[in-house]
Amino acid sequence: MSYTHKGNIAGLGRWIRDEVEFSGPIKKGKRGLAARRVQEWLNLSDFAVAIDDDFGQVTQATVTDFQAANKLPRTGDVDQATWDTLVRPMTDVLLHPAKAGGNLSQEITSAAQRHLAVHPREVGGQNRGPWVRLYMNGNEGTDWPWCAGFTTFLLNQASEISGIAMPIAGSVSCDSLAAQGTMANIFLPGSNASPNAIAPGSLFLCRRTSTDWTHVGIVMRAEPGLFHTIEGNTNDEGSREGYEVCSRRRGYASKDFIVW
Repeated sequence: MSYTHKGNIAGLGRWIRDEVEFSGPIKKGKRGLAARRVQEWLNLSDFAVAIDDDFGQVTQATVTDFQAANKLPRTGDVDQATWDTLVRPMTDVLLHPAKAGGNLSQEITSAAQRHLAVHPREVGGQNRGPWVRLYMNGNEGTDWPWCAGFTTFLLNQASEISGIAMPIAGSVSCDSLAAQGTMANIFLPGSNASPNAIAPGSLFLCRRTSTDWTHVGIVMRAEPGLFHTIEGNTNDEGSREGYEVCSRRRGYASKDFIVW
């Protein structure tokens, strides 16, 4: 099972292929998950349409507008070319880079930048949509905050690209990531943290108590007084239950780290 591809998506994890694989034409009258996925990607492409699992006249007209904007035949039906254009942001970040071979830290930050560039975000409700399912092994919904899933997905991609084994297994739980870092002796308490000790690609954890962490993301650069991040399931205010992948600046208070 892979987290990247080199043009053939057959080796990707099953839940990943579910998001990007074309399963056949999708057109007016189609109901269910196939229709929903088209509606999700239309919204993510800034072509607003109700996400109601029903490919009706409005969805057909919106597909036609999307096709026109992307110089595709204006049929209103989702064929292979239309589907590939809809999901291209995801297939692009799954593509194994032609130039790779950096160390794990370098490949983590590179993967984070690739994901940030296509602005992954929720659609259709809290913790829902194709990006959430990608990062959360196919799961979505209010019970699936996805910051740890996003971070773990990047770790898996970076490990695959660099050829270096992941130092921790990864998890969709912040607390589990902290426990794994402690077991691997790479957990750095905030009381001992300094910019020189936090390499790019390290993880930061927002600490609520000494045994409870509520949010996690990637450190892109640490400097005195603050560090720069790329993180998922947040927003411009730094919420741990936001809706997008974004870059932020954070202070060191109530933060711990997992360092490579």
